[in-house]
Amino acid sequence: METSPLVERVQDLTDLELAILLSLVAGEHCIIQTEGSALESLEQELRLVASNLFGLSHAVVHCDESTTGEDFSDGILVENENHRRINHDYVENGRNSEHDPSRRDRSKSSVEEEVGQDDQSIANIVIITGLPNANNDIQIQALELLRTRRMFTHTAVHSAPKAFLLIFLNDVDGTRLTHHLNDHIFISHYHDPEDGFANLEEGSEWIEDDRASLSSVVHRSVTQNALSPSQPTILTQEEIQTLKTRTQTTTISTEVKTYLHNIITFLRLHRAVAGGISPLATTHFNLLAKCLAPLHGLSFVTPSLIALAARKIYPHRITITSPENERSMQYGSDLEAVKAILEGVRPEDVIEDVLVQVEAPL
Repeated sequence: METSPLVERVQDLTDLELAILLSLVAGEHCIIQTEGSALESLEQELRLVASNLFGLSHAVVHCDESTTGEDFSDGILVENENHRRINHDYVENGRNSEHDPSRRDRSKSSVEEEVGQDDQSIANIVIITGLPNANNDIQIQALELLRTRRMFTHTAVHSAPKAFLLIFLNDVDGTRLTHHLNDHIFISHYHDPEDGFANLEEGSEWIEDDRASLSSVVHRSVTQNALSPSQPTILTQEEIQTLKTRTQTTTISTEVKTYLHNIITFLRLHRAVAGGISPLATTHFNLLAKCLAPLHGLSFVTPSLIALAARKIYPHRITITSPENERSMQYGSDLEAVKAILEGVRPEDVIEDVLVQVEAPL
């Protein structure tokens, strides 16, 4: 496949933007992790990516131990586009009918009736922060939204839009999400604060007049910059659909397919892994490998793309076993020796260990 202008633009994206793009192309959801001190900046960066890069509506839900189901369901909703248009028409009608009270009342009644029917919808991109700190009922509610693409409120049933993405923004050193929720999330990505926040830094430039004092420095509003309707998006929904179509025609050779399944087998048998590897993870592994190919201008999957996919699919799914439950303990291994082996082992270490052990096809 020849490199197209679309592929060239995709390859100019940051790793964070690519993670969001991959999730949209796959029609799945993702976990974004960073250091606790950078969570607020990363949240603002994700807002700008949603609006400036993809031109999609977004909502942010901040969760903690006091979050209720109603808080969660209300937080993912945004004002409908039709609602904004109706409000504008209502204002105009009000101005035109100032001298006609009966016309004004009829206009107000019809507009209020139409607005009341459907004035909110689920945002295209929902950024959920602090979900591991919420109670299990809220995590179950998030899982149901992820699986059914619907949200029930007291007054309506809201269906997710065609372009729909849940981003779980977590502290890398914090509590993990529940096992079942983790298993249904497509990929995880760690954003190093040292990599910066490209959109946030660009949108927060200082504008200073040389003749003015320091007190007259103007700070450009990030929110206004993000929501400006005149600002063109970098990737349109039609281009994302093009990438989806190319994904469906991407091929995997027998040798590369064998390599993929060998990685899965070695992960399942690794001494540090508790609970094995789920079939859904394997499905996502295959899907991500195919999604990566068009982004690199390829119509087929290479071994290097398989290795890259493994690093994104499994970190949030793998649970490190306790020394007491390590497999070799059944055969008389020394507990202290097993503790020394497993000390400090992370899911990322397990994945790298497996990739070293499994021979890639030439």
